[in-house]
Order: sequence, then C-alpha cells, then structure tokens
Amino acid sequence: MLQALARQQFFCVLNRFYPAHSMKTGLQQGITADLTWIVDASMVITLGGDARATVFSTPNMILLMERAAREALRPFLEPGEESVGVDVNIRHLAGTGMGDTVVGTAVVTAVEGRRIHFQVECRAGTRLLGQGTHVRAVVPTAKIIENLNSLTPNASAMNLSASPADLPALSTLQVTVRDRIAHVVLNRPSALNAVDVRMTGELEQLVSWLAGHAQQVRAVLISGAGRAFCAGDDVRELPAIPIEQARALSLRQAQLYLAFERLPQTIIALVNGDAFGGGCVLACAADLRLACHSARFAMPEIRLGWPPGYGLAQLTALVGKSRALQLCLTGDPISSSQALDWGLINELVPAGQLQARGRQLCDRLLQLPAEALRATKQLIHLDEGSQPKVAHRADTEAYIRCLQGPDAIEGLNAFAEKRPPKFTEP
Repeated sequence: MLQALARQQFFCVLNRFYPAHSMKTGLQQGITADLTWIVDASMVITLGGDARATVFSTPNMILLMERAAREALRPFLEPGEESVGVDVNIRHLAGTGMGDTVVGTAVVTAVEGRRIHFQVECRAGTRLLGQGTHVRAVVPTAKIIENLNSLTPNASAMNLSASPADLPALSTLQVTVRDRIAHVVLNRPSALNAVDVRMTGELEQLVSWLAGHAQQVRAVLISGAGRAFCAGDDVRELPAIPIEQARALSLRQAQLYLAFERLPQTIIALVNGDAFGGGCVLACAADLRLACHSARFAMPEIRLGWPPGYGLAQLTALVGKSRALQLCLTGDPISSSQALDWGLINELVPAGQLQARGRQLCDRLLQLPAEALRATKQLIHLDEGSQPKVAHRADTEAYIRCLQGPDAIEGLNAFAEKRPPKFTEP
C-alpha cells in the first residue's frame, strides 16, 4: 500500500513539473533491447574479504537492466526528451565473476502514456542472474537539468565546482587570457612538465575557473614550457606518498581529465614535445590536438612495473583497441606522424608555427556560435548507450595493486638510478 502510494505521489509530481510530452509513434508491447557489458573491477564486490568470492554486484546488475530499458526507448524519443527510472523490482538469482560477459534484456510490457513498463533480466551465457520489472517515465531533458541546477547550481562534472572567482596565482601553470582565448603553459620545464601533486591541484583550480567563465573564455590552448609537452606523472614523488594517497591522487587525475570533456570551452592541446604517460592522457583529454614534428607519444608505465592508472578509455576511444594495446603493452613511443596516422592527433604542424596555428584555429572557433559549439562538444562526448564511464576506477585499482609489488619497487629504483630494471618475471 505504501509503495503504491509513493508511486502515485511520484507521478503527480511528474505530471506537475514535466508537462505532457509526446513521443514518436510505434512504441508498443514487445519492443526489446539488449545491452552487453564485460564485468570489470568497478562492477564487483568482494564478499567476506575473500578475493575468491568476488562477484558482479547487485547495483550494477540492476543498472545494466535499467540501461537496456533506456536503450529500448531511445528510438522513440523526440529531441529534448529522456527517460528516467521510477520503479524497479529485481530479484538477484545467481552470481558471476569479473571478466564474464553479461547481457541485460528489457522487453516492453505496457505503455501508459509517458510511463513504460518493462520485463527485465540479466544473463551470463545461459545462466539467469536476475530478473524483474522496471518502469520508466519520459520527461523533457531541459526540466531535468533545471531541477538539478536548482539543487546544485554550481556543480560541474567529476565533483569539480565551477568557480566564478578570479584565478589565483599559480606556480606550475602560466595562464594568460587574450581575446577570450586562455593560453595555458605547463610550467615545470626542469622536470619536463611532469605532473606532481601541486600541478594536479592547480589544474583542478584551472578547470573549476574555466567552468565558471564560459562567457569570458571560449577556447583554451595548452602547451608545455621548454622541450617537452608533459612527461606524465612525476614518479619521483611516488616513494614518499602513502599508498592510499597514491590511490586518491590517481583518481583525482582521472577525474580531472574526464572533466575536460564537460568544460564549455573547446580545449586544444599544442603538443610541442614528448607527451608520455599522463601527458599523453592530458593530450587525449583535449578536444583537438596539434603536434609538432618532433613530438612523441607513449604510455611507458609498463616499463616501470605497473599499468596506466587512468586514461585507457580515452586513449582507446581515439586510436582503437589494437593500437592502445600496442602503446600500453610495449611502452614504446610513436612519432607525431604515426600519431597522425593513428588518429591520436588532428594536425601535424612545424614547431615554429604551432602557437600561430593554434591561435588561428581558436579565431575560427570564435566566429562560430558559442552555444552550438558547446552543445556539439557535449553531444560528441556523451557516453550514452554504453558502459558507464567508470573505467578509470578499475585502472587505478590495477595500478595501486601493482604499485605495491616488487616489480614496481624495482622499476622506481631503476628509474632513480638510470639503469634498466630487472623484473622478477622477465
């Protein structure tokens, strides 16, 4: 009785705040959609503290089935409409482990105006993991955004708040703004612009400031001081950082670069030299990448004894799975011409013309409608209809696990001593 009353009250609120919206025709009983995930470290729970009892978690199983229902509705939504879950009743029947392929299926069972009922299930092969019912409501996207903004007016993606205040003085970044173009220089040339704890914090400040200055800044150019773009994370800090702080730092950096996608400005990386590891990820996080002929790109973490702590999804989205594997499994650098061929960069520019070409591109963008540019960027970066963008959590956990092993210790010692590492399992 209470559950039914709660549903009735919800739909009264729904009708009040989300006026009638007509979907496209054709939605009917029997419409079906499937969604396939591969269970990774971000989707599991370890029971009883025993790693052998690590299973696909109930919340993620429910999320998969909800996403399948959302996919079933997508072809029938008008522009400006979205569906939201309003009721779910699921039974978790069996477990499955990390690495298994799971399929969520949603079948429309009834259409009641803007309320659509589903029968949902989740399977791993022929095994039924869970099943139940789900209800979604179709609402205007603008109203969802309006209501969310009223609750958290300054919130931006990845927990970085938009700051309307002036940008404070920074020591690892040089930031100048001219004609609504922000010129950002990574300014640790003696360390090849490696990202340390301080630079991470200052990049977070920069992103928050950019999020709060959409009108004053329309485009951003990022380059490195000296002969490198960015050598990645400053591994010299690692021996002194407790493991939990290392985990938190990796997650912060992952979230920072993911937040680039949500900024209202167009971000352009001017890769004026080597972009290795986290520096390569920083370049990948930009909307556009221009590079000089001498620039190189690499993901060399494997040579230090650990996998990349973040950025694998962004890299793979640009170059594809096979080439991402080549970069990350070998650690070998590629030239800027090869990066252009792979789709990692957009243009190859003579070194002396990199800044001028970046400015020329910004000037071109400034002639285009600002709101349309922002909307286009957001639409292209949307991760709709696929596995949630949480892969960086699995990246970080694998990185932290390896960081505590003997190979990482040997890798750090070899790096400090400028010699080849001698890993335990060559």
